[in-house]
This record gives sequence, structure tokens and C-alpha cells, in this order.
Amino acid sequence: MTNKDIDILCVGEALVDFIGHQEGVLINNTRDYHRYLGGSPTNVAMNTARLGLNTALVASIGTDGLGDYILERLHEVAINIDHVKKIETSPTSIIFVSRSLDTPDFIAYRNSDFLITEDQIPTSLLKKIRIFHTTCFALSKNPAQKTIINKAKEAFQLGCKFSIDINYSEKIWPDKENALQIIKEYCSYNPLVKISEDDIARLFDDTFTHDEVFSFFHDLGVDIVCLTLGKDGVKLSQRNKKLIHMPAIKINKVMDATGAGDAFWSGFLFAYLKNNTIEDCLHIALNLAALKLQNVGRLPNNINILSELLKK
Repeated sequence: MTNKDIDILCVGEALVDFIGHQEGVLINNTRDYHRYLGGSPTNVAMNTARLGLNTALVASIGTDGLGDYILERLHEVAINIDHVKKIETSPTSIIFVSRSLDTPDFIAYRNSDFLITEDQIPTSLLKKIRIFHTTCFALSKNPAQKTIINKAKEAFQLGCKFSIDINYSEKIWPDKENALQIIKEYCSYNPLVKISEDDIARLFDDTFTHDEVFSFFHDLGVDIVCLTLGKDGVKLSQRNKKLIHMPAIKINKVMDATGAGDAFWSGFLFAYLKNNTIEDCLHIALNLAALKLQNVGRLPNNINILSELLKK
């Protein structure tokens, strides 16, 4: 078998975030916006590449100025973008996001991001990867949904590890029954699962306890479930092991919460691939999330120094 020289394959949305310039207001009161590269799998690809991992991105963008902007940003780091496709008939997807201290308000205009087809993920690529990562956003719409599910089955047969961010939103995926069905199918491959309290409220309901969430995923065959709690840190449940609860890193001021979850998961996957303990994985994840909360848009240039945290 081909050597697995790609650490993470991120499959899903590459788009442009327009983040509000005014702090702490919803979209209806936001006067102007700044442009940033966005999309959860794209953020994870960018972050992990800057941490030093070999990362590949599968995505679809428009043949337009915003698509060119995305490619320019991706070229800034060493990401394999051979499988990013430019679509001539659909413009690049965009999202308007409020600048918030907690969960941002957003409006999505989806065009090309979900036009991911199986030819973008050839078997030759799957043979090279260690982790296959995606999101609920990416799984929410066909043809991307069918592509990801079919290719995940193939990747599982090739011995890949999986990852998913359960970033469910009814705005993006109104058919909750379909969402649960697809999530269950993907979770049959025992992915590393990240979910937030906001995701729980949207996917299940406000009465669902943390223990019920952990049991839901463990019953599907998932070994590791990571529940992010915002300012209260993180809980991680491993099947038949003691629950781990770690506090958030204290920071002076939250500048922007957009992308903090992606930063957290990037740090976790980075440390996981370096064969660190679960506690160390959480430690670097929390540090990367804290860095993101103090910056609007992308993480600062020196995130690679966080790898020092893992040295004994």
C-alpha cells in the first residue's frame, strides 16, 4: 500500500466569511464587514498545515474573484489543493457573520461549496491519508453528502481514521431526521467526534444531558467524544474510561469567537497524530482556541510554537 504521507484530508466547504466590524451586535445592526477565508474544513486544513502537518483539502469554489481570493489564501501555506475544483456555473459560497463574544449570528449564501463529486477524491488519494475529516455543514447537501458518505466507506476499508465536527445548524440542514441518519452512518466508522453545547441544543434539544450525548455517540461505535463548553472548557468521554474535564484557558478579552471551535479541533488532531496522550491533545487544543478568541479572522503567524507545549 502507498505510504500514508498525507496526515489529514479535509473534505467540505471552502467559502468566504464576511465578519462584522462592529463588536457585540447582530447582523441587523452591523454596518460593515471584513473579508476572511472561511469554512470549517478549510480552517482546519489551514491551521494544521501551519502547525506542520501534511494536509490536503477537497472543496469546490466559484470561478470568480472570491474563488481567486480563496486560492490565494490557500497558497500561503503548504496545503495540497489538487482536489479543489473551480465551478464555472455557480459562484463562491459566502457567509455573513456577526462579530460576537459567543455563538455568532450568521446568514449563509450557498452556491458552489456543496458541489463536491467523487472524482475529486480518487482511491489513490484515500490510500495516502491518515485522517479523513469532515463536518455536518459539508454533509448537509448533495452531491457533497453522497460523495463524502461513499468515499468514507472506501476510506474505512483502506484503514483510515476519521474525524467529524458535528457543527449542526437547522439553517444549513433543516431536515433533522436526515441529519441524524447521515451522522449515524458516518459515526459507524468510529470517528473522533467534536460537538459543542450549541450543536447539542440544535441537533437534539436543550434537555439532552452531556451524559446522554456521550452515550448516543458511544452506542454508535464512537470511542472518543469531545464536548466543547465555551468558557467552561471541555469534556472528553472515552468509552469505558473516566470522563476528563479540563478548564478553558483564561484570556483578558475575547475579540471574536468565529473559528474558535475549528482552532480547538485543529490543535486536537495535530496532537493526536503526534501520538500524544488525550490530556496533551486537549491541552494544546485549548491553547489554540484561546489564541483564536483573541484574534479576528485567522490565527496569528506563530501558532507553530504551540508544538513546544507537547514536549516533555
